[in-house]
Amino acid sequence: MIQVDLNGQVAVVTGATRGIGFGVAKALSKAGAAVACIGTNAEKLNASVEQINSDGGKATAFICNVADSAAVKQTAAEILEQYGSRVDILVNNAGITRDTLLRVMTDEQWDDVIAVNLRGPFLVTRAFISAMRKKKYGRVVNIASISGMIGNRGQANYSASKAGVIGFTRTVAKEVANRNITVNAISPGFIETDMTAVLDPMIVTEMKNRIPVGRFGQPEDIANAVLFFASPEASFVTGQIIAIDGGMIM
Repeated sequence: MIQVDLNGQVAVVTGATRGIGFGVAKALSKAGAAVACIGTNAEKLNASVEQINSDGGKATAFICNVADSAAVKQTAAEILEQYGSRVDILVNNAGITRDTLLRVMTDEQWDDVIAVNLRGPFLVTRAFISAMRKKKYGRVVNIASISGMIGNRGQANYSASKAGVIGFTRTVAKEVANRNITVNAISPGFIETDMTAVLDPMIVTEMKNRIPVGRFGQPEDIANAVLFFASPEASFVTGQIIAIDGGMIM
């Protein structure tokens, strides 16, 4: 884990229940930030927060569907009230998949993915950006995907949503740069999470063969990049999209 000092800062991480989101929340906490963890599964989210706190960190659980505008506004208000109207770091990580070929994809499968993966970052960023502007400081990190950069068969909805996140990142970066707020995105490749754990072994082997470094990434690989983007040292880096994929799309 890279060494970054975030003592005294407040971070918000969506989709913090497991996988990349949990890894990011842990890393931010170890760096000294107080972390507001957002998720939809109360049992799993509370367990994740308890683990962070038992390791000496400071984390709080907030149940919220990031695709629900009213819920996001309410949750943001609660977080800002709890942390003195301050949020320094926002990581938009919450995401879902509903993979299937376009010809059989339902309206619901399209809408569900776009709602969480693209509407979610819009709603959450909008909810916190005013507080960052008032403080004249902020770090927004959006979790996109290499699928949003190169496409992926059976993921028209997911790839479109993540491509949207990339465009959203670059646009918002231009809008808030003059307030000392940076907005960047990370595009993970194949990362070892609960999602990849259920893949057929033959698919896992095929995917690893497509990755030059010969392995899947770990949530810590993404967390390290988030720590850099979230740090004061990254003040001159904004509107950037970094693929962390073991060289898969280079």
